[in-house]
Amino acid sequence: MSLIKSISGIRGTIGSRPGDGLSPLDIVKFTAAYAAFIKKTTDCRSRLIVVGRDARLSGKMVNDIVVGTLVAMGFDVINIGLATTPTTEIAVVEEGACGGIILTASHNPKQWNALKLLNKDGEFLNDAQGKEVLRIAETEEYQFVSVDELGHEYVNETYTRRHIDKVLDLDLVDVEAISKADFTVAVDAVNSVGGVVIPELLRRLGVKNIIELNCEPTGHFAHTPEPIPENLTQISSLMKNSKADVGFVVDPDVDRLAIVMENGEMFVEEYTLVAVADYILSKTPGATVSNLSSSRALRDVTAAHGCEYNASAVGEVNVVTKMKETGAVIGGEGNGGVIYPASHYGRDALVGVALFLTLLAKSGKKVSELKKQYPAYSIAKSKIELTPEINVDKILEAVKQRFAGEKITDIDGVKIDFADSWVHLRKSNTEPIIRIYSEAHTMNEAESLAEKIKSIITEMTK
Repeated sequence: MSLIKSISGIRGTIGSRPGDGLSPLDIVKFTAAYAAFIKKTTDCRSRLIVVGRDARLSGKMVNDIVVGTLVAMGFDVINIGLATTPTTEIAVVEEGACGGIILTASHNPKQWNALKLLNKDGEFLNDAQGKEVLRIAETEEYQFVSVDELGHEYVNETYTRRHIDKVLDLDLVDVEAISKADFTVAVDAVNSVGGVVIPELLRRLGVKNIIELNCEPTGHFAHTPEPIPENLTQISSLMKNSKADVGFVVDPDVDRLAIVMENGEMFVEEYTLVAVADYILSKTPGATVSNLSSSRALRDVTAAHGCEYNASAVGEVNVVTKMKETGAVIGGEGNGGVIYPASHYGRDALVGVALFLTLLAKSGKKVSELKKQYPAYSIAKSKIELTPEINVDKILEAVKQRFAGEKITDIDGVKIDFADSWVHLRKSNTEPIIRIYSEAHTMNEAESLAEKIKSIITEMTK
């Protein structure tokens, strides 16, 4: 069983002994630590915390424990029920809450669940804040309130509708154009909350022909829930044998969006952000941001619009920070995560769907024809395992020196930019492993680059 404690939240498998998985005792411990952190640091007048969850089998159990613990810490809870991650983020701001907790293990299998922690802006805690929550949990520096100070739970299940309203109100979402295009759209929501939210969004956008796959929010995931090609064979086959114009796939908490073309081939997750950014920049020129491990295609598209691209360290909170620093009009991550500040600073598949359909409707093209407009790149992901006694930081420094003549970025591991390719090396925080991400114009070239770097590292360790 597993329990992973990180700055972005607490993630683990359900069951086992306390400390070995996400047990009820662990849920209480980390929820109380988060509540203590909020009490100590917030300048918010309210004592409100928003709680939302995806449709996991353990969701109701985890929800009840989290809500009860927050009430025991003296907080009032706005329980928004089944909700996406971006919906929960929006609810925090609209309620004027001092924080929020999203109960989802994102793309992990059904035995996992997690507590994702938000600040008063509906954004994930930063590095220092996350570490402080972990410290409070470790030292048990929290105290439950007396009976007269207990908080209260309030149920508000209107936020899915309100989130969709906000998406439809975006200036660059054209409901009339989408409706006139008369698209047939297939949706795979992996039997989580997206199965409720995405079809309803499509109906509100004027899509009359919707093919629903795995849209009952039972928590019994129909396939491994990460929306990557090897897990999407069902919708791929459907697209090949139907007249659907486009297929949308979301992960269990609906912050990642994968697109399937009309021919059943993958649009590729990296290109979700690229296509949406292309549309945004054509209407509102400005800076863009993605993380260091995301495709160079966004940089190329940004440059084609005469705008500035910047890269951040990996992690949504780092992307958001860089977007705010640069005033970016669009940003996100290559895993299908679109962050559109005109809506809010969080990855949001609802926003991605609405903007992509607007682009598709206005272009008059097939999805496969749109894809051909963008620079062709392929990303390979691999790793190299080292013995525990090897100093990974020294290895990365040596790699940096080896390629000192190339463009080097070291804000998050080491990224080496070559003329037609790049490689990004990041060390694991828990194992003697270096994760290797490489991109080139073809998969063979990307994999060859990764193998070259592996050989160099192997030689260095001898």
